[in-house]
Amino acid sequence: MLKPAMIILAAALSLAACGRDPGTRALSGGALGAGLGAGTAAITGGNVGTGAIIGGVGGAAVGGLTSCRTVGRC
Repeated sequence: MLKPAMIILAAALSLAACGRDPGTRALSGGALGAGLGAGTAAITGGNVGTGAIIGGVGGAAVGGLTSCRTVGRC
C-alpha cells in the first residue's frame, strides 16, 4: 500500500505545471496539495488539518521550484 506522503508527492509533481510563472505554479500547487493532503488524511484516518498543511507546503514548493521547461509547457 502506498504511503499518503508518496501519493501527495506524485499528485503534486503531476499538477505542478498549472501556471506560466513560478508564483502561479506555487499558488496552484499549494492549493492542489492542500486538497490532496486533506483528502488523503481523511481516507487514511489521519488529522485532516495536518494533511492539508503538509500537502499545501509540499505542493507550493514543488510548483514554485518546477520550471515550465521541465514539464514542457512553455
